[in-house]
Amino acid sequence: MRARLRMSKKSCTFAPDLYVMQQILIVIGLVAVAMVLLSVGVIFRKDHRFRSQHIHENERMKQDHIHCALAEDKLARRKKKVLNR
Repeated sequence: MRARLRMSKKSCTFAPDLYVMQQILIVIGLVAVAMVLLSVGVIFRKDHRFRSQHIHENERMKQDHIHCALAEDKLARRKKKVLNR
């Protein structure tokens, strides 16, 4: 069902159907429920924070001597400068 455009003498008003309004409210409700469920992990943690997703803080990456791209680029540039001297 489409929203209808009602014409009056004074102005045009947009009057959406009840079905469209129900769909909008359902979507807003689902998004609200999803936000609450996604925040449960943060709310019930002791420090109320997400774990870091950075490579330099991952223990397994440290063991394998893997760094983030910026750090590896920085190290490569330092080596290149030392070799060029």
